[in-house]
Amino acid sequence: MKGVIFNAVEEAVVSLYNEETWDDLLDAAKLDGHYTSLGSYDDADLAALVGAACPMTGHEPNDLVRVLGRHAFPHLASRYPELVDQAEGTHDFLRRVNDIIHPEVLKLHPDAKPPAFEFEDREDNVLRITYKSARKLGILAEGLIIGAGDRFNEEVTVTIVSGLGEEVTVFDVRAVKLATST
Repeated sequence: MKGVIFNAVEEAVVSLYNEETWDDLLDAAKLDGHYTSLGSYDDADLAALVGAACPMTGHEPNDLVRVLGRHAFPHLASRYPELVDQAEGTHDFLRRVNDIIHPEVLKLHPDAKPPAFEFEDREDNVLRITYKSARKLGILAEGLIIGAGDRFNEEVTVTIVSGLGEEVTVFDVRAVKLATST
């Protein structure tokens, strides 16, 4: 897994808790935590962090990964601000991931193995997304999708259709623009 994911998780933990919590997680997980955005790291490091964080936070593993994904989105989006800024909303942004963001990731990190997404428009402003990744991190993708909704000021409802914890997860994502306060 690319270090940028660990950097985003670190930023999420620090923003939700504090620096000491991040350091405590690293100690509890027996990790050194020196993740560079260009580095590649064992997927087991993320599992170790989640395992250490659950008793500290009181979250169940899936809930914690979802929360971390949601709060990691701003860090990941900051790496491609022009692509995020050009999107008209959550659905539009999500459709850009395969065609714009992941190819850019692969230019910078040819050894990266980003997930692949398929899209199908459904009724009532629902976008069906099929997530494919050997990492089986559909729950992280769900959190990132919710984080994208936050960024676009949309209420996002994600329904898992099938495959949570599998190489293929199917989501129905409904995004509704929130009223802006004046």
